[in-house]
Amino acid sequence: MPKIQLDNLVKRYGDFEVLHGINLEMEENEFTVFVGPSGCGKSTTLRMIAGLETVSGGEIYIDGKPVSGLEPKARDLAMVFQDYALYPHMDVAQNMSFALRLQKAPKSEINAKVKDVAKMLGLTDFLHRKPGELSGGQRQRVAMGRALTRDSSTFLFDEPLSNLDAKLRGQMRAELALMRQQVQKNMIYVTHDQIEAMTLADRIVVMHGGYIQQQGTPAELYKRPVNKFVAGFLGSPPMNFLDAELADVDGKLVVKGSGFQIALPKECAHSLPAAAKGPVTMGIRPADLTYAPDASDDQSFHLQVVVSEYIGAQSVLICDCAGQKVEVELKSDTPIALGEQLRFEVNTDAIHLFDRETEAAL
Repeated sequence: MPKIQLDNLVKRYGDFEVLHGINLEMEENEFTVFVGPSGCGKSTTLRMIAGLETVSGGEIYIDGKPVSGLEPKARDLAMVFQDYALYPHMDVAQNMSFALRLQKAPKSEINAKVKDVAKMLGLTDFLHRKPGELSGGQRQRVAMGRALTRDSSTFLFDEPLSNLDAKLRGQMRAELALMRQQVQKNMIYVTHDQIEAMTLADRIVVMHGGYIQQQGTPAELYKRPVNKFVAGFLGSPPMNFLDAELADVDGKLVVKGSGFQIALPKECAHSLPAAAKGPVTMGIRPADLTYAPDASDDQSFHLQVVVSEYIGAQSVLICDCAGQKVEVELKSDTPIALGEQLRFEVNTDAIHLFDRETEAAL
């Protein structure tokens, strides 16, 4: 299993530059997920690794060897596309074995490999069906099976679940996680869905505007985002952001804004740079607000409930805080009515502060 390195990778279309010097190392046997909004450059990066897009600058190394000049077939990679890309006139077994048949592998080897992969993916009963006779989830499994039969060193996935409905996406995420445990290979996965990224990845690479914003484990990015974009992109419901100001009040460092004044823990005060006082953006996740009628003023928000979104065991409240929107996640059996003015205690250890101008975490 090779180590893959992107060294100052650049992609241009004419005079328009879409990737601005990407540097990244992907370790052996690692499930790496590129995530970001549409147009951020994640699929372009994946296609350059695959050899489907030319490199405008920089280099791609696989096991220390430059490969940007090699044809896709010479890179020992297998790719699963967003639109499945199955041959409609071939049955499942023929689609899965296509690469092996091109390589003129022995028939016994082909049959054994197809049988093993079909069993892993739950396709044993569908081997003689055509793609048109399969559901969307089954077709996606066939596309993954075709990649797995090649036994390549690295598997590339380009938004493979985006054409599936919500329930099927959840099922396929679970199947991908199970497959990841069974197949010890490098995997690079592209998605715009942060839930897929959080649940599948060993390492998440968050991209925006052709730059890598942050990379690390799901827990690292969720708990310690380096900027406002990463903080707002990861997590569902997304983080709340409020305009505020850092100031000293009665010997305490507080973050205050229209309708609130929250005292920060001493640990937070000591870790902030001396020049941090002044305008900031405060971030707090909806799950870090708790309904607490008796909470003190300097540890809570006083919010008016505007909308309540019932989603089963949990509800998401959309509230107003002196003109700023705040979302709160809580148990759905909490007795709350629309229009009520309620107090929600803040987990002050979970407050994030960002520079108002640069949006970098403080």
